[in-house]
Amino acid sequence: MNKVNYDKLMLEEFGRGQGKKLLLHSCCAPCSSYCLQQTAAVFSVTVFYYNPNLDSREEYEKRKSEQIRFLRETSRADFLDCDYSPEDFEKMARGLEGEQEGGARCVKCFRLRLERTAREAKEKGFDYFGTTLTVSPLKNAEAINKIGFALAKEYGVQYLPTDFKKRGGYLKSVELSRQYNLYRQNYCGCKYSKQNNPDG
Repeated sequence: MNKVNYDKLMLEEFGRGQGKKLLLHSCCAPCSSYCLQQTAAVFSVTVFYYNPNLDSREEYEKRKSEQIRFLRETSRADFLDCDYSPEDFEKMARGLEGEQEGGARCVKCFRLRLERTAREAKEKGFDYFGTTLTVSPLKNAEAINKIGFALAKEYGVQYLPTDFKKRGGYLKSVELSRQYNLYRQNYCGCKYSKQNNPDG
């Protein structure tokens, strides 16, 4: 069975989305850098910062301030913040604490953040919602996109399929992070991924 080419689907949506409003969930400034370079050329983008998985308020605020600085320096998008709500993640992760990185806990975390994005997009009148998560080679783009399409049906708002790591996207995000001197963390943000990467 052939894999779905989500990058191709994204480019097809680019052809239909000129000037439409996109609510783009972002986990951090480095991941958003290349994604915004791509999407802001087509859509009117608002970056949505909802990351209850982050293991401390200090980490949350550090990543948020870098995201805001990057947006200020590039003028590529507006910014919509959420309060830091680690209880959302803890409730979601209950019973999945021992899962390996990339397993069931991560998939549920993708859904947690994408569902909030879809709900906000619907409530605030966005044409599309999407996420920067697919730029990471460590994230399962197929799982993320399947969740996105399911939520699009549930909430009645268009989902932007992506696989931002394609066409050298991840390497370009690393280059942009270097160019703008962005804070790059070496773990996804939750305490379980940090345990798997003690240098994080």
